[in-house]
Amino acid sequence: MADLNLATIGGDGVGPEVVDQALRVLDATAPRFGLSIDRTDLPYGGARYLETGQVLTDDEVQDLKRYDAVLLGAVGRPDVPPGVLEKGLLLKLRFDLDLFINLRPGALLPGVTTPLADKQPADIDMLMVRENTESLYLGAGGRARQGTPYEVATQEMWATRFGVERCLRYAFDAAQARPRKHLTLVHKTNVLTFCGKLWFDVFQEVAGDYPDVETDYHHVDACCMYLVSSPERYDTLVTENMFGDIVTDLAAAICGGMGVAASGNLNPLADALGPSVFEPVHGSAPDIAGQDAANPLACVASLAMLLTETGRRLDKPKLVDAGGAVDRAIAAVSPTFAGKRLDRSGMGCTEIGDRLIQAVEQTASAPSGAGVSS
Repeated sequence: MADLNLATIGGDGVGPEVVDQALRVLDATAPRFGLSIDRTDLPYGGARYLETGQVLTDDEVQDLKRYDAVLLGAVGRPDVPPGVLEKGLLLKLRFDLDLFINLRPGALLPGVTTPLADKQPADIDMLMVRENTESLYLGAGGRARQGTPYEVATQEMWATRFGVERCLRYAFDAAQARPRKHLTLVHKTNVLTFCGKLWFDVFQEVAGDYPDVETDYHHVDACCMYLVSSPERYDTLVTENMFGDIVTDLAAAICGGMGVAASGNLNPLADALGPSVFEPVHGSAPDIAGQDAANPLACVASLAMLLTETGRRLDKPKLVDAGGAVDRAIAAVSPTFAGKRLDRSGMGCTEIGDRLIQAVEQTASAPSGAGVSS
């Protein structure tokens, strides 16, 4: 039996290109830790939808449950209506597999340029925990009187004590494992007095079980301001689904852009319904697809998260060690971007992959250390 049974979904645009480079890095890393990998590439995405009218069926979700993890490249193309792939693939995976945690590291890598003046890697090192299966993303609501001057549209924010508490407990565990042991709740309790108050009340209750974790609360608008003015305030952040979407992308911007933004959609429980799904968040970038111009760092960082988080969930230390090696390779390569934007570095997708493989060969045997998915 393989150490990792991996499904890959290249998807659309630059997705297949960055996944290819991540798999090259995996192929270079796995033998150094004695890992055997079974891989299956799945054709889900825009091209399949245009050909067959299908995005992701219930039977295909069931089939995904036999894998240990999924690496996804990107979803979206201009000739598919907005929402078809996002709801039919991304959100369906999150809801049907109960991937209730969206984990986004936000660390400034050595050499990567940030738009914030005078900020260094020591100033920007955070972990963001976003609830992933509730809130506005449930799609509760509707439209009436369409096409008339009296049209009405509603979209409802949902929060359940069960969903909020399991997300908060994961966040407290994550904060407790980090050196600073500091957790900030982000919401809008002064206006969203129902959902926000539920989050705040449960946050205070759960905090009692973690006396060694220092806590704080920020309104989401204040959080956005502090991310730009003083990101060193933050260590671990936890928030609901919609605010998490906004805050994590802003954090990616101050860490150098979407070209380095990794993510994991997790069900970290031992009895999870199926695999967790890991993906870069830069989108499909159809304007540069097929040009070897995409930066694969975000996808490779997502691979590092995949190895680390899957290894922890399945109690396979070799996978965790391999994830640490990929993180170290990323940190070793990042100084080559000094003074350049990640999306305009002048290096091609394959060249960056080559550099990461070389770094794996040089650093794989080094002691485990902190990286972008720590």
